[in-house]
Amino acid sequence: MDGRRRNPYELTQDTPVYVISVAAQLSGLHPQTLRQYDRLGLVSPDRTAGRGRRYSARDIELLRQVQQLSQTEGINLAGIKRIIELENQVAALQARVAEMEAALDGAATAMRQREAAVHASYRRDLVPYQEVQQTSALVVWRPKRQQSD
Repeated sequence: MDGRRRNPYELTQDTPVYVISVAAQLSGLHPQTLRQYDRLGLVSPDRTAGRGRRYSARDIELLRQVQQLSQTEGINLAGIKRIIELENQVAALQARVAEMEAALDGAATAMRQREAAVHASYRRDLVPYQEVQQTSALVVWRPKRQQSD
């Protein structure tokens, strides 16, 4: 989630709203096929308190994807399950990379701010040392004597 409070009545792609008969109709599959996919762990919808299945729009899209892989591509259900697992893993890794990039950006910004604060704290009466040409001149320095009262 993005840290903001969500309206509990807001519908998203993950909101479980469709009963199995509607999900079957929307996906073009038989309800028994949806039950089988649930048993195999291909598409696992949310459950109500009474254990009834509730499918989200994302579940419907996944059902269509399973059907396409099975019928058009000829991939067996075990292969489809592995593909779905790998896609989920890739999505989780991409989310983690995005999270780490955001943390890195935040750390870089904090570092630049601290660096600017250090530079701002430098004394302004100091001047940079400049290399002088080597000469044979000798300079003698004697501190002033303090006079006694």
